Amino acid sequence: MNYKIALIRGDGIGPEVVNEAVKVMERVGEKFGHSFTYTDVLLGGCATDAVGKSYPDGTAQACKACDAVLLGAVGGPKWGADKPAEQRPETALLAIRSDLGLYANLRPAALRPAMADACPLRRETAQAGIDLMMVRELTGGIYFGKRDRYTTEDRGVEATDLMAYSEKEIERIGRRAFELARLRRRKVTSVDKANVLETSRLWRSVMHRLAQEYADVEYEDMLVDNCAMQIVRNPGQFDVLVTENMFGDILSDEASMVTGSIGLLPSASISDGAPGLYEPIHGSAPDIAGQDKANPIATILSVAMMFRYSFQRPEEAAAIETAVDAVLAEGWRTADIAEPGVTPIGTREMGRRICKKI
Repeated sequence: MNYKIALIRGDGIGPEVVNEAVKVMERVGEKFGHSFTYTDVLLGGCATDAVGKSYPDGTAQACKACDAVLLGAVGGPKWGADKPAEQRPETALLAIRSDLGLYANLRPAALRPAMADACPLRRETAQAGIDLMMVRELTGGIYFGKRDRYTTEDRGVEATDLMAYSEKEIERIGRRAFELARLRRRKVTSVDKANVLETSRLWRSVMHRLAQEYADVEYEDMLVDNCAMQIVRNPGQFDVLVTENMFGDILSDEASMVTGSIGLLPSASISDGAPGLYEPIHGSAPDIAGQDKANPIATILSVAMMFRYSFQRPEEAAAIETAVDAVLAEGWRTADIAEPGVTPIGTREMGRRICKKI
């Protein structure tokens, strides 16, 4: 197979980690008989510098012409909140998700065996294992709702952000969660704030209806504040967690930290038809850009997710994941995950060692 890949190298360390992920992709191609055609696409702060806006015309069309999109990282203080919206990288991220219809964000939080000592939780909790999948609704809710700011007579300036969800939006993300659970350990935890929010009460009613269709999957409701507590108390209880946009944004970052480092965690943003977008969950880290210090593992594992969810190639995905675990098991670490006394290796060397294990 020849796969067409759109590469959004992005800002900061983005180009460095994407380079290593491409090398891993090429190695997988050699082993399994695939080839790749790459299209470089501008998005983020680098696009602002090049053409004056973070989301250039034609970006979505270029991505739609490919089978999948690999994104490094975007953003940085250079393009902060003082810039016009069209120049901020975050605006571009929201736009590409919307234009590609990427309504489901998959964020696995798995404690890799060699990294058990890096888990900040109690040793017995880490030893019990952590392997959860956060399924976050990505194109609805408060992030895409109507916004307003106005002056009142007695309270000064007031601002509003509208959170809105439809049955259709809830059902499609719910089905995605149940289908994923069928491929894992057959348990779905739906996270909401149904004791307060009307959107959450609608969310819960739709999820209950879906749960009847997926009788082979264990189902539970959980309030978001309790879920935040349970993730640090006993993350091993979770298999698939599904929730709305803002709750998922917060909880997925919390879940990532119980695995020891955000430098190890990938993500996928997918739809029912358009190409999926795959990216590490870490930021652009401009303070170490160009210094061969960045950890490429999260981006490399994002390629594994690409093979699994966009190309339906689980054997190739497993080969990448096994190679990562083998390198970590040998004690090789980049600076962000190196224990005291361990000499770290660089971005390129980590990529080279992972390629060698495939």
